[in-house]
Amino acid sequence: MSIQVHPSDQACGAEISGIDLTAPLSEEQVSQLRAAWLEHHVLVFPNQPMDDDDLERFTLYFGPFGVDTFFGPIPGRDHIAAVRRDADETRPIFAEAWHSDWSFQEKPPQGTCLRAVTIPPTGGDTLFADQHKALDAMPMELRERLEGRMAIHSAKLPYSPGGAYGDSDQAAGRSMDIRPSEEALEERLHPIIRPHPETGRPGIFGSFGYMIGIDGMEGPEAISLLQELYAWQTRPEFQFRHEWKPDMLVLWDNRSVLHAATGGYEGHDRLLHRTTVGAE
Repeated sequence: MSIQVHPSDQACGAEISGIDLTAPLSEEQVSQLRAAWLEHHVLVFPNQPMDDDDLERFTLYFGPFGVDTFFGPIPGRDHIAAVRRDADETRPIFAEAWHSDWSFQEKPPQGTCLRAVTIPPTGGDTLFADQHKALDAMPMELRERLEGRMAIHSAKLPYSPGGAYGDSDQAAGRSMDIRPSEEALEERLHPIIRPHPETGRPGIFGSFGYMIGIDGMEGPEAISLLQELYAWQTRPEFQFRHEWKPDMLVLWDNRSVLHAATGGYEGHDRLLHRTTVGAE
């Protein structure tokens, strides 16, 4: 059976069938998947009873492993992190704010893979927002204020010792192995509007949260503009809502979409294994 691509009826995303990810892939299969990934930005692979060896092999088809600066790896692995929430946990849902993974790095990653391990019976959907469509539909007045601007990206708000996932959050019983650090205070500049590194299609890169300011703009003015951008780029018409099922893998392009976690599974364990596709 050949690979089948089934586009969603939402802003982005496609489901992939006709492939077995528990076995090595051919160069032709990898090429087809990459083309689908660049077109649809989020690929969903249902009915894939993969293990962690399969997850690592699949990740390396798309690039080198990325560096997960503030996550500890699962035992016995160097490049797999657990996105975990225990049934009795009361801390806020991890990653509820829209973001592009590790946009604060000097060379942000291409993509992220998530493999379903334990899926609750309800809730836990992941939201994605297409940043090419958001830019295409953006009012010209807003776009003109953003064109040519460089955003200041930093992990200090979530991952510094005093941040949202900092020392006090860990002490309160967060189940994920998050490792806050002074490294989170570092800052990097990236264009707010930029061409996709492979397709050349213009899009918005990053969002308020990891974006903490705009180079050459006064703080209050910059924050106001970033908040206005955030409200625009996460509008429902740009979104794809992914519903998790057991034995499912999702790969997304951090250069094209934002994503955000959702809750709704209180009283149930939830566990996914994550790898990062490093910069090209």
